[in-house]
Amino acid sequence: MNILNSLLLHVCCAPCSGGIIETLLEEGASPVLYFYNPNIHPLDEYERRKQAVKHFAARKGIAWVDADYDPDQLFIRAKGLENEPERGLRCQACFDMRLERAARYAHDHGFEVLATTNGIARWKDAAQVRRAGIRAVAPYPGLKFLDRDWRKNGGMERMRLVTVTEGFYQQKYCGCVYSQRTSINNKSL
Repeated sequence: MNILNSLLLHVCCAPCSGGIIETLLEEGASPVLYFYNPNIHPLDEYERRKQAVKHFAARKGIAWVDADYDPDQLFIRAKGLENEPERGLRCQACFDMRLERAARYAHDHGFEVLATTNGIARWKDAAQVRRAGIRAVAPYPGLKFLDRDWRKNGGMERMRLVTVTEGFYQQKYCGCVYSQRTSINNKSL
């Protein structure tokens, strides 16, 4: 059995996910998308990103799970880390939060593999994402983290191409209130 047929793919937004999803489909995978992103702020931004993922999943005939929107979870995890820079400890806590929840869902629903689209974004430290994924699956024997650098082998170019072709909404910041603040003050993100 191809383990990619038992893949839960944590997705953050359509631009980061589109090229990865298409690549996985070409490889014969049958991913189920998992949208858990309580970090996204404000609520209308969250809804905009969620609807783009939902629409793309429907177009591709892919199942998806709409997990809870509970922004208090980010504030609990980020307490004391509010002034951390992008790619700092606050981001690590956010990845841990989202991938722990995704891993629990994957385990509870019989998935063999967990992956995430978080590592492809230019705002992200792929090593942080990798560490979060490995830690998230550790409590669940039999659940593996698909450790793939989605940026390589043309991944970034494919991400851009799918985003343009699909007309995805392109956000200007990672998602959380802290990255929104940083993007307003520093256009170089």
